[in-house]
Amino acid sequence: MGDNDFKYVLQDFGNYYIGARWTYGEMLTNEDMPFKWKAVVRHYLLKDVAPDTRLESHIFFMDEADFAYQTLKELRVKFKMNVWMPADARRGQGRYESREYKIEEIVGSRELHEKMDTIIVEEMRLSKLALLTFAV
Repeated sequence: MGDNDFKYVLQDFGNYYIGARWTYGEMLTNEDMPFKWKAVVRHYLLKDVAPDTRLESHIFFMDEADFAYQTLKELRVKFKMNVWMPADARRGQGRYESREYKIEEIVGSRELHEKMDTIIVEEMRLSKLALLTFAV
């Protein structure tokens, strides 16, 4: 997979889908990124991390006291991730499974943190309504 495979911004009626390989600095300069999301990044998320931090890695290094975590929790973001499922008697061989997790599940899960090196974080799903009602 190339570096740009998970750098995209898509939307449907109710959500934005933002690829997880963007750095926060790249998000701020991208024309397709929603303006209000850029404001959230600038005013809230960059208080905890450097602009060259990628969304995909930042979620595994947050804790519940971080302002970035509290912001993402308030926005009710979810992350689509491919998680490695090892071989067992039922499946036969190991494989990746696509799953969606709330930010609270990621930050609070010891298992996901232990598997962090084998997880592929694809995208963040951001509700348009949650972003609309979030005060910046």
